[in-house]
Amino acid sequence: MEERETTATSGWLMLPVMSCLILGVPLLIGAAVEFKSAWLLLAIVALGLFDLLMLAGFFILQPGEARVLVLFGKYVGSVKTSGFFWANPFSVQHGVMSSMDLSISVRARNFETSALKVNDQRGNPIEIGAVVVWRVQDTAKALFDIESYQQYVKIQSETAVRHLAQSYPYDHMDNAAQTQVTLRGNSDEISHALEGELRERLSRAGVLVEEARLTHLAYSPEIAGVMLRRQQAEAIVAARQKIVQGAVSMVEMALTELSTRKVIELDEERKAAMVGNLLVVLCGMTEAEPVINAGTLYH
Repeated sequence: MEERETTATSGWLMLPVMSCLILGVPLLIGAAVEFKSAWLLLAIVALGLFDLLMLAGFFILQPGEARVLVLFGKYVGSVKTSGFFWANPFSVQHGVMSSMDLSISVRARNFETSALKVNDQRGNPIEIGAVVVWRVQDTAKALFDIESYQQYVKIQSETAVRHLAQSYPYDHMDNAAQTQVTLRGNSDEISHALEGELRERLSRAGVLVEEARLTHLAYSPEIAGVMLRRQQAEAIVAARQKIVQGAVSMVEMALTELSTRKVIELDEERKAAMVGNLLVVLCGMTEAEPVINAGTLYH
């Protein structure tokens, strides 16, 4: 089913016509009473019923709304322009005349999934949630190809989020795989992948996905404590590596400056002692306490 945009008659043009038909009923009733004509009375009743039926053809569309017209089970078209309109009453189908609401909103909507529990690519249990910004683009597909397009959006969005979580690891496990895309470290790439999958899934329902992003991402409670300690250990190791690299550079600079300026001549043993002391001072977790050496290294 493909959407066909159509136009409807202006309601302001049909309003005076309907007013004349309605006002003509009392005049005909008076004539029927005067002439005592049964046929004229039946014509008045038919005209009254016709007027009531024609009144059902009026409808109003607000900005961001559309009306799907169906005539005796056949799709006629969709009116997507806001305003006051009139169409064939059998195609408008108000209330009890139709089991389907043919008025549909084409405004942008938000759908936020609940926190879904799923395993990532490595099998770690995680909790993940996303928000999807969507709107109806094809009214015919939304109403006729899908039983309930709103429920379809909900189920397919949660399915896409689950599939996304199973396709990527939560985080880097070691330094050797830093180029791998992860849920935690590559939010833009993950959002782009989620948008692409949702657009493919929801296109059948005539729904356009404008944006999709993760709103919740965490390890499941049963492994959250262990993973937190692992992350803390990795952070401590990375910090200590930076400290050691900086300390070695400072020691090298100190020895070079002493040698260049000829402040003191150091043999290999004294250099080793000086390097050890500087590294202890620079890499230590506590403040260094000075020790006064009253002798020499050899006594």
